Amino acid sequence: MKKLKAIIFDFDGVICESVDIKTESFKQLYSEYGDQIVKKVVKHHLSNGGVSRFEKIKYYHKNFLDKIVDKNQLKELSNIFSPLVVSKVIEAPYVRGANNFIQDNYKTYDFFISTGTPEDEIIKILEKKDIYKYFKSVYGSPMEKTDHINSIMRLNNYKKNEVVFVGDADTDIIAAENNGITIILRKHNSSICKKEYFKTIKIEDLTDLSSVLYNLNY
Repeated sequence: MKKLKAIIFDFDGVICESVDIKTESFKQLYSEYGDQIVKKVVKHHLSNGGVSRFEKIKYYHKNFLDKIVDKNQLKELSNIFSPLVVSKVIEAPYVRGANNFIQDNYKTYDFFISTGTPEDEIIKILEKKDIYKYFKSVYGSPMEKTDHINSIMRLNNYKKNEVVFVGDADTDIIAAENNGITIILRKHNSSICKKEYFKTIKIEDLTDLSSVLYNLNY
């Protein structure tokens, strides 16, 4: 019998139905450059879920606009992006089953967040949604998800079979694989994985999570 001790959750598209909010915010941020640029930005954004906005903005400016963004410009652009997102994410609905699962199981498992959202921002969102108290630790950018998982496992002395990651994107799958832990992939309309991962456990929403975890435990 394998005894799971910890669950690491991505946030957007896993706990909260907020992927489209980020998409619309990127559209607004690049709207002045025309529809063709916006289409490229949206396509890349949806294909690279979990990557921090800082990396995406640098990529879009360099590859789509032929511009290099310095630290001050990146901060300015992020300061424009953040207000477009935070209030809407706070108001966004939970993924079906997410809130119930968290409240019913936070005493059974250690819960963690690993997201590409800036750390101070995701903490604010979790506090406003009144679920921050259920998570042992919260990790965001600028650290990458592979490092999030590594840190969680090292600091808590977890074995590989004691931790699972619930995500919705390639970055989540890769981060889990890099650390040798099981990935559970939430599939939704906005999730785009660049390749099919046949061994990945897939769920429609978090109403399926309890039964999946039971099977992993036994």
